[in-house]
Parts: sequence; C-alpha cells; structure tokens
Amino acid sequence: MNLEKNYITILLFFIITAFFIPLGFAPLFDLDEGAFSEATREMLVGEDYITTYLNGNLRFDKPILIYWLQLISVKSFGLNEIALRLPSAFASSVWAFSIYFFTKRVIDNKIAFFSTIFMVTSLQINIIAKASIADALLNMFIALSMFTLYYYFKYRDKKYIYLAFLFVALGTLTKGPVAIMIPFIVTLIFFSIKGEFKEWLRVIFNPIGILIFIIVAFPWYIAEYIAQGQAFIDGFFLKHNLSRFSSPMEHHSGNILYFIPVLIIGVMPFTYFILKAIKSFKTYFIDDLKAYLFIWFAFVFIFFSLSGTKLPHYIIYGYTPIFILGALYIKEDFNKKYLIYPLLILLVLLLFLPDIATLFKSDIRDKLAVVLIENAYESFDIIYRLSIIALIIFSIFLLIKSIKSEYLILGVGFIMIVLVNFIAIPTYGKLMQEPIKEAGLLAKEGGYRDIITYKINNPSFNVYYEGLTLKRKPKEGDIVFTKVTKLKDFKKYKTLYIKNGFSLIQIKK
Repeated sequence: MNLEKNYITILLFFIITAFFIPLGFAPLFDLDEGAFSEATREMLVGEDYITTYLNGNLRFDKPILIYWLQLISVKSFGLNEIALRLPSAFASSVWAFSIYFFTKRVIDNKIAFFSTIFMVTSLQINIIAKASIADALLNMFIALSMFTLYYYFKYRDKKYIYLAFLFVALGTLTKGPVAIMIPFIVTLIFFSIKGEFKEWLRVIFNPIGILIFIIVAFPWYIAEYIAQGQAFIDGFFLKHNLSRFSSPMEHHSGNILYFIPVLIIGVMPFTYFILKAIKSFKTYFIDDLKAYLFIWFAFVFIFFSLSGTKLPHYIIYGYTPIFILGALYIKEDFNKKYLIYPLLILLVLLLFLPDIATLFKSDIRDKLAVVLIENAYESFDIIYRLSIIALIIFSIFLLIKSIKSEYLILGVGFIMIVLVNFIAIPTYGKLMQEPIKEAGLLAKEGGYRDIITYKINNPSFNVYYEGLTLKRKPKEGDIVFTKVTKLKDFKKYKTLYIKNGFSLIQIKK
C-alpha cells in the first residue's frame, strides 16, 4: 500500500472513527458537557438567543457561538448526545484538515499527514474533540487565525489579514478574549524578533480587518450588554476572564509545573516526538516557520502556567504547533519502544484500574468516589478487560514485529483511538453518568415536577429530565435527586431509583 497516495483517505478514516462514530457511546459528562448542553436546551425552550441560562440562572461563562451551533444541531436532529456533540466533531475535523493543508503548503505532504495523525489520535484531543463544549471550536479558530497570519508574513497578501480577523472574531464569539490574546501576543513576539514591528502594527491596525472584527464579533456583545447591563460585564469579563488569570476559580488551581504532566500524558502516544521537538527549541530561531510555531506553543504553555486558574484543556491551545514540530522528527530513526512502552503502561494501568482504585479506597475522603469504586466492577466488566488485553496483545505485536515506522505510528495511533473512544469513555460513562441519565429520563417519563437537586451539581440531569430543578431544602412529598451518601439526611423516603451512588427519592412523612 502506497501511504502517500492514500493520505486523505486514511485521515478521513481516523477522523470518522475518532470524532463521529463514538458521538453517542456515552451519556453527557458533568460538569462541562452537562452545563453547555443544558444551556442549549434552555435556549431551545426559552427562545432567548442572546443570553444563556443554566437551570434558570444567568450563565456568563462563555460567549454565544457554540450554543447557536448546538441549537441548530438539536433542532435538526433532536435533543440527544449525538446532536449536542456534532458541532464539536465538525470543528475538530476542520481543525485537523487545517493542520494538514497548512503543513503541506509550508513543509511537505508527509509531515502534514503525520502532524495531523498526531492531533487526531492523541489522548487529550480525543477527549475534547467531540465534547459538547466550546474548546474544539475555539481551537479550530485559533489554528485558522494563526495559520493565516503566518501566510501573511510569508506571502504578504492582505486577504490573509482579513481572514485572520474573521477567525479571531469568530473565536471571540466562541470563548472571548483568549481568541484575541494568543494571535496578538504571538505575532507581536514573532514580528518583533524578525525586526518587523512596524509591519505588525500595520497588520493589527488594518482598518478593513478591524471592520470585519467589529461586524462579526460586536453585535452579540452589544446585544448582551443591552439585555443584561453591568451583570454581563461583571460576570463575563471580570469573573470568567480576568479573575481566571489572577486567582483560582472553582478550586481549579495548581503550581507552575502543573502543565508538564498534563502535556506528557495529553499528547500520548506521541510524547516522545513532542518532547524531542521541545528539547530542540534552540535550533528553531534560524527558521521562520519553526520559530513561529515554537513561540505559539511556548507562549500558551508559559501564560497558562502563570494563570491562577488551571484546567488541563488550557494547554491544548498550544498543541497545534507542537504537533507540527513533533512530526518533523519522524524522518529520523527512533526506537519503537519509546512509543510502545508508555502505551503498554497506560493499558496495564487501565486494565487493573478498578483493582488499583480499590487498594486506595480507604485513603479517599470523597464518599461518592468510594461508592463509585465499590460499584466499578459492574461497569469495568469482563468485556472491558478483554478489550484492553486485545490492545495489549496488538501493542506487543507492533513491538516485536519488524514494521516500517510509518505503519507503527498509524498502529499506535489507532490503538489510542480505540482505547479512549470505544473502551475508556463508554465504560466511565456507564459508571458515572448513566445513572444520572437514567434518573433524569425516569423523572421525565414519570411526569414529576418541581424536582429538588440536593447537595449535588449534575446539570446533565436537567438535559435528560428536560426541565429545571430546584435547589432548596426538601419537604414532605418532594421528589429529590441526590447522592446516596446524602440519604442519611432524610428520615423517611421512598426510593424511586438508585444506582452507582445516585438516587431519586420521594420524601415521606
């Protein structure tokens, strides 16, 4: 088989397998997927297409674009996991092909193919690529804006400035100022290093580009301010943007080294190539493209390492350039053990995950987590274990078999896709989220109203229940959704549903 003649076909196969086929394999995950999906459902019901709400309360976490796209999808295909996740899957696909066509144009076809394979098959991308959240869409716009800005530097065609402003505007409608900050700072550093600061000023203050940005991005921000006033400024700009950098939000903190293990694990199974690319950074500044890509990655890594709020997906904003830089090293000879051994370690850990968790159960303070561990064996069943054993056998086969490096990379990438999308996510979803989905559907089918969510925050329940819930002290006759660890707070109740640490009950006299 001639790989080069089939690059597009192979990429389509990997993308469909990783991003589209698994869309409905697991229930919505809390908190993020549940929150975004519930906000979209409330937009559908309330027909307010400017302001988003979560359980009836104002939600200023993110701008509007992802909700509009999810709303269109839900109106087209119904309120379900596939429809809610579909916009992210399409965005991830565009993101992947933007990497391919950019790299093909500025380097060559082979590096373009493997940098895209790195993106499509890496662990962290597989987790966020199809989630019903804003990150896949944002990363697509960041990649497109950064690619077009490099095209302008290289070809000096103003159409690339206009495209960049368009993508930045759409990114700003997706997740706010971060879509402006990354292109702004990275290009400032890069153009300044190249001695072209004045040219950078001409790019940034291009009047047509600014007009495009204003026309695309401003209308929603103005409409939202008109609708909500100072509450929008305080909630969106001050709390969810400035405060995220200055201080930890929602207990999402970490030290300055936080993103090192995230990076090492997040880019698996190709950590070897990525670390090699980072290690060689001193050689990049004699090459415009390499310098541009590394500054992009380094700025994201350093900025978010210094941020008060730290979440694993923040570093993904800098993955696109490091995938391209990492793919440059596939041309060199490498020992296949650097790919296979880390993968085997991960597979073995996941094979015995419920057993490992059980060993440490006595040290875990979270009572719900203890209950989940105690119920884990039903979800992490024989099929789960046999599936991972099959992947271990295949990994060993790749290790001992004499095989071209290109096929080895494809084999390792395919193992990661299968592991994450067909085994790990569905199994975890069955344990953690399926009870919430089943309880929500039961509440909907039972026609229950005024359900109380007691000491629990799982917005996906609302999505399946298709209604709002109340947060108040339960009283006699109330239907309550809660954790089983909180049932001790009630003297008498009727159990309507109970599974894996979650319960739907009716309070009795």
